Amino acid sequence: MLSQPFQSSFDLGNGRIVTIETGRLARQADGAVTVRQGNCILLATVCANKEPKEGQDFFPLSVDYQEKFASAGRIPGSFFKREARLNDYEILTSRLIDRALRPLFPEDYLCDVQVLVTLVSSDPEIMPDALACLAASAALAVSDIPIKEIISEVRVARVNGNFVVNPSRTELANADMDFMIGATHKNLMMVEGESKECSEADFIKALEVAHDAIRIQITAQEQLREKVGVQGKRDYTKPLTDDAILQRVTEFASERVYAISKSGTSKADRSKAYDELKKEVVASFGEEATDVQKKLAKKYFEDLKWEVVRNMILDDKIRLDGRSLDQVRPLNMEVDVLPSPHGSALFTRGETQSLTTITFGTPLDELLIESAAKSDYSKFILHYNFPAFSTGEVKPMRGPGRREVGHGNLALRSLKQMMPGNDYAYTVRVVSDILESNGSSSMATVCAGSLALMDAGVPVPKHVSGVAMGLITRPTDGKYAILTDILGDEDHLGDMDFKVTGTRDGICGIQMDIKIDGLSMETMREALEQARKGRLHILQEMYQCIESPRGEVKPHAPRMEKLIIDKEFIGAVIGPQGKIIQEIQRETGTTVNIEEVGKYGEVSIFSPAKEGLDKAVAWIKGIVAIPEVGEEYESTVKSIMPYGAFVEFMPGKQGLLHISEVSWKRLENLDGILKEGDTVKVKLIGIDHKTGKFKLSRKVLIPKPEFKKPEDENPSAE
Repeated sequence: MLSQPFQSSFDLGNGRIVTIETGRLARQADGAVTVRQGNCILLATVCANKEPKEGQDFFPLSVDYQEKFASAGRIPGSFFKREARLNDYEILTSRLIDRALRPLFPEDYLCDVQVLVTLVSSDPEIMPDALACLAASAALAVSDIPIKEIISEVRVARVNGNFVVNPSRTELANADMDFMIGATHKNLMMVEGESKECSEADFIKALEVAHDAIRIQITAQEQLREKVGVQGKRDYTKPLTDDAILQRVTEFASERVYAISKSGTSKADRSKAYDELKKEVVASFGEEATDVQKKLAKKYFEDLKWEVVRNMILDDKIRLDGRSLDQVRPLNMEVDVLPSPHGSALFTRGETQSLTTITFGTPLDELLIESAAKSDYSKFILHYNFPAFSTGEVKPMRGPGRREVGHGNLALRSLKQMMPGNDYAYTVRVVSDILESNGSSSMATVCAGSLALMDAGVPVPKHVSGVAMGLITRPTDGKYAILTDILGDEDHLGDMDFKVTGTRDGICGIQMDIKIDGLSMETMREALEQARKGRLHILQEMYQCIESPRGEVKPHAPRMEKLIIDKEFIGAVIGPQGKIIQEIQRETGTTVNIEEVGKYGEVSIFSPAKEGLDKAVAWIKGIVAIPEVGEEYESTVKSIMPYGAFVEFMPGKQGLLHISEVSWKRLENLDGILKEGDTVKVKLIGIDHKTGKFKLSRKVLIPKPEFKKPEDENPSAE
């Protein structure tokens, strides 16, 4: 018989109750909870090994978020009709949870931990990703797995000028700010989101609103843990330490590590010098040193590098490459670097380089984004590739990992803010290939993507740039340093990784991970202001490279034109069983796409050549045009009858050219006058509104011959 489950609830506002429950499902996991709001139910489980694997020297945390299609009463559309690998949306949600949870575990905790969050019941209006991290944290809170603090995560959106915590799907569709924020009771831990050029002050306000809501959720988790009666946290095996080896490594290498760090050399030279010194450190222990001692010596050497470089930056204000704290590395950028893509740009910042291309497609190339709750199509696609050679490494080529998906998503969300609306007919694919990497290749992707979009002729109103910020703190004396445009090494040894993208007028995207306690809002404001200055510096260089989008797409890019027609004409353009639209595409070499939008039809025409585009546009305009009495038309003879000829004077519209309207002379038949396929100019002289038949005339366009009397022909006849 199942034991009585324990519950804890809180109000998100406006009567939106969220309930956390444990003790009923998945009871063999170390921790398991369900989180429910409305009909949305998430199941979160956590399991941890009791001992670390032998020789393991890192913390192996795995987090997977998955949405079961059955939760929304749907069957997956795949061939096997079952859920397969995580899609990008699930990967991104998994990353949001992982980034918030990871700092909670003790630094010396090396046991495998697996967190699984599953959507088991879906609500069409409730966004489950906003509840996923709450569920994961609650599962940890009711377990005996050692964590330092309890956290939660919320979405904050600004809708019609008001901040809303965990908005509904309908509300989110109208938001101009959308941020996911994770925090403990005291400190922010993670931020990710986008906005339509919000100010730094608006972003700070969103953080404050989120933190207030998170504190309520943390209290609910603490109450649930008390009800369950969790008695402390489990003991665990800590990694082997040796103070004597630590002291020996420090005395041997401290000054030389400082000299290498201060030299301002390139990444390759600096890495080579560090590696040679590490070998000397290990060799200094002699041949009698055990494998354990050598491993500890290498670990303490890396720890020494971390400490020396941080102190150098804090005390001497010197960075690894010799820059000042707020200085952006040298910039170099070009557009139109590749002949065949529809747009391209090469952006280099220091030792980070992105080659980005633009490809235009039709609405048929839209990307299907499918989740349990709904399926959407996107006309803007961005793919980010990070090959091993970009860091001088050798690795097997595999599909994109979670890092690539996350970095690409940040760039996509940032550039999307400047993309034209749904009336822009092209599907646009941006591909960023990272050719070199030493610090924030995602920000290089944003800059290169913006340049390439303008090079392709996409009507984006402004450039978007991005800069990665770092923070180094020393709690013992309160010193801190904010770093602009961080290197890869500075990212590793810093206390905050803070990426900000935007235009001259505001923020478009943010991704932030904080690794320390006690980051004040004042420090956050200072970091945002320094990031703004760095962003503006990069933007200035980008505008000098290309100031505005090209006036038209490149000659080899597909041409596009969009026509708005009355809804009643959609059928006429398509024709019976698609006959007309297929004929238009076949005869003009174009691709024609028709969508019904309200009272109108949107006709998008794509062609690799201008001639074909113009021909298709004229054809469709002819179909939807309304004939006017008195207008003249070039017509084609379709058939000959004893009483006249039927001619097509507009696409899909035929009328009778009566034999009496062909010539001023009386004709017995049309033999030798007209035949099928002839082109003849006619005038519309009438419409029978009862039958819809058109009356045409040729003779009215021919000068009427003058009538001559017999006496005029023979004056002497009188």
